[in-house]
Amino acid sequence: MKLISWNVNGIRAAVKKGFEDFFTESDADFFCLQETKLQEGQIDLKFPGYQSYWNYADRKGYSGTAIFTKHTPLSVRYGIDQDEHNHEGRAITLEYNDFYLVTVYTPNSKQELARLEYRIKWEHDLTDYLVALNEQKPVILCGDLNVAHTEIDLKNPKNNRNNPGFSDDERHCFSYLLDQGFTDSFRYFNPDLTGAYSWWSYRFNARANNAGWRIDYFVVSDKLKDKMTSTAIHKDVMGSDHCPVALEIDL
Repeated sequence: MKLISWNVNGIRAAVKKGFEDFFTESDADFFCLQETKLQEGQIDLKFPGYQSYWNYADRKGYSGTAIFTKHTPLSVRYGIDQDEHNHEGRAITLEYNDFYLVTVYTPNSKQELARLEYRIKWEHDLTDYLVALNEQKPVILCGDLNVAHTEIDLKNPKNNRNNPGFSDDERHCFSYLLDQGFTDSFRYFNPDLTGAYSWWSYRFNARANNAGWRIDYFVVSDKLKDKMTSTAIHKDVMGSDHCPVALEIDL
């Protein structure tokens, strides 16, 4: 089973930059999007054999998530069971017989960590939500989690210490999630690999110089980790300031 996750930074813009070609070539069972930046009815994007589920932010042109899937779910949930978090279109959960698939677009803490307090509340509530799901059946979480977990997950850790996405609080929250029975799939296969990033600033030729951050993840329940067969970061796929990440798992 193949899964793709991609923060497209505006799906309408990504479609103009080859999104549909990559989608078709990928032939994924699940293709998850973050930061779709649109409202219902603003795009007619369909692929043969796929159903799609969209979660839109109340605010126009902001945030948003989507999942394209070849497999009809048992149930679909939008948000994470806390109303304060459910107005920005940040989460979708699909339920299947043997697992849950959750895609999320984690809030950015903003410059000078102006939104850190809300971000940490989101982290705690998301973790509680995932733990509750995991008590019922295993979970596959994917998306832009807006945190570089360790120093090898970004190019310049010393200069970015306590910047948004690399604050001690955000990193601690990610560690805590993993401690609740989850595995970072990429690090499972590549525990010490450096230079593997999924996001690059549009400034300073960051992508050309590979001065990036790994902030896009597949995180799976520990009980599924032995079923994973591979992960990938598709750094050469353009169309967004993020690139797609992938997981293959034998379910």
